[in-house]
Amino acid sequence: MSATFEDLKILKSAEEIADSIWKRVVQWDEFAKDVVGKQMARSADSIGANIAESFGRYNFGEKLQFLYYSRGSLFETKYWLNRTQIRGLMTSDEVREYVDGLTTLARQLNTFTSGLKTVRGEQPKKKSATAIREPAPKYLTINPEEFPDLLFSEEDLTYLNT
Repeated sequence: MSATFEDLKILKSAEEIADSIWKRVVQWDEFAKDVVGKQMARSADSIGANIAESFGRYNFGEKLQFLYYSRGSLFETKYWLNRTQIRGLMTSDEVREYVDGLTTLARQLNTFTSGLKTVRGEQPKKKSATAIREPAPKYLTINPEEFPDLLFSEEDLTYLNT
């Protein structure tokens, strides 16, 4: 992972896509913005927002969960891009450019996920003097290289390009 939040290349890529979609959507008429534009802008913004939230999480499982949310938002953005093409709001060339960017971002998400080098447990809670507690379970750590579950399979990536 990068040293600082601001240095995350994957976050910068997500921001570029979201900002580009925003600039395109604000040009549409009110009906198109209301029905499709707002949804697409939100889903595109959500990709980066969930990457950012993942960065701020301490627990490995939570980090992955927010990266999975980001993945879902990426597919939602692809859905809305398909709607824009069918409804004549964007040309197929414009949609293709965004889809190519999303496919690249999907690959970056895979790399980012497998590159998580540190696995940390949650902070222990303070014990209450009146409560009876069982010993805390031992947290198992998984070497990221052994983590078999990629965010995107090659089939997913192929789908993004269709």
